[in-house]
Amino acid sequence: MMNQRSKTAHVFIVWVIDTACIAISYLLATQIRFGGSNDYGSKTLHYMVMVVLLMFCAIYDYFTNANSRIMKRGYFGEFVCVLQFDAVMILVSLAVVFFAQWSYILSRSVILNFAWMNLILTLVGHILYKRVVRRAYSADTMVTKVLAVTEQDKTDETIAKLHRMLDDTAQIVGSVSVRELSEQNYRNITGTLTQIPFDEVYIDTPGMTEEELAPLIEGFEEMGVAVHYSLHLPNLGAEAGRIENFGTDTVITYSMVKANPGQLLIKRLFDILGGIVGLVLTGIIFLFLAPAIKMDSPGPVFFSQTRVGKNGRRFRIWKFRSMYQDAEERLKELESQNKVKGLMFKMDNDPRITKVGSFIRKTSLDEFPQFWNVLKGDMSLVGTRPPTEKEFAQYNEHYRRRLSMTPGLTGMWQVSGRSSIDDFDEVVKLDLQYIDNWSLALDFRIIVQTIGVVLLHKGAE
Repeated sequence: MMNQRSKTAHVFIVWVIDTACIAISYLLATQIRFGGSNDYGSKTLHYMVMVVLLMFCAIYDYFTNANSRIMKRGYFGEFVCVLQFDAVMILVSLAVVFFAQWSYILSRSVILNFAWMNLILTLVGHILYKRVVRRAYSADTMVTKVLAVTEQDKTDETIAKLHRMLDDTAQIVGSVSVRELSEQNYRNITGTLTQIPFDEVYIDTPGMTEEELAPLIEGFEEMGVAVHYSLHLPNLGAEAGRIENFGTDTVITYSMVKANPGQLLIKRLFDILGGIVGLVLTGIIFLFLAPAIKMDSPGPVFFSQTRVGKNGRRFRIWKFRSMYQDAEERLKELESQNKVKGLMFKMDNDPRITKVGSFIRKTSLDEFPQFWNVLKGDMSLVGTRPPTEKEFAQYNEHYRRRLSMTPGLTGMWQVSGRSSIDDFDEVVKLDLQYIDNWSLALDFRIIVQTIGVVLLHKGAE
């Protein structure tokens, strides 16, 4: 397809630009710090850090497809996109270097200089590339000329849609109204268009079937031009259908989850990395909390409970125990004091919480063993709150959509003042807001906000 070929070319060329900017920035940062000396600690490992940065660039560009719409981004949008890429690349690469035990060779000045130089170089590189592309495709021989075929009352709408969909590599050269020509033989119509320069045809006629337009499509194909026939799929709720392959079948797919497999793979890699770091911290915390929990009240150090995960899958969640052992049995007698409207239980001064439990809840230390669930894949670092089986048994279709993504250790609810929310429907609203607007950048923002919430003890009880 015309636009897909253009996107693929943009992604590849921009990847080449990005890798060149990374290499140049790292070499310049090294020169600024060390000059002509070879005092790197380990020259090989010093440049292996650059290799890690380059590998991240390749993985990020391939799986996120972030630069497929580069020609549609303005200056500010380009800056935000490059800034996000630069920040995530440095954070992930530093984490890899840390776990590879290469951190002793890192120079802070090299990393800091690399960060700002790569940001500027990459931004300038993207802007210059777009200028070159726009100038190149201003030539008549380079641009893809598109002819629109539509209904008379949809001409302006179709042209506007094409302008939104296509980038500067395409030019709309005109339109043909099929209603004006409906009484003629469509095969003769294409004959009247042979003198018009165009490369591809876009047909947007929701009031007519493909069978009715078959002679016209065959005529264009005989002329040797590509024909794109717009399928007007029915909208179900907020989600429009899309064409996909299911096995060997071509199907129309309806799904509220918009994340692509590449983005979900990166999310999973972050979860594995975060799970490992979290379990290391959990082991350290365990040394101090385990004796305190055991001395405070009889029972195990850890609390385990069956929760419901993605699309109804059951798993066992783990926490540091913050309640007395008979907490579940005492729940029935306390349900009248529930301050949350709906399918959650929360009360002020819950008598089932131990003294140590009150502290670890306020500081969110009780949540750390869930990094094991994150590492296993039952949970993600960021997602929705996993319900208990009792809560899940009362779910309707709307509530169940909360589980269309993997539940998380933190999420929109946790960073929105969870203790002040007294309506389960508000929790659902926040969870669905997260699902409908999900991106890797949103996950990163929630993680940063969560750190602030935990440090300031906001929203925890």
